[in-house]
Amino acid sequence: MSTNDREDSTIYKVVVNHEEQYSIWPAERENALGWRDAGKSGFKDECLEYIKQVWTDMRPLSLRKQMESSADNRSVASS
Repeated sequence: MSTNDREDSTIYKVVVNHEEQYSIWPAERENALGWRDAGKSGFKDECLEYIKQVWTDMRPLSLRKQMESSADNRSVASS
């Protein structure tokens, strides 16, 4: 852990976008367009640990849906 991390007393919030990608923002900062609160706030390391636990598939939501649809179409075609 760097000196800057130890001195960081900022409270962050976890935010998520429409593609289910996560980030952290200072809690007092207004969310950027397209981002919403994910329901977790705290120190940086707490927020990053939360993201590590919940963001298990790094692919954007649209890609996951596209891949799922392609797999379903191949399954139907081979039946």
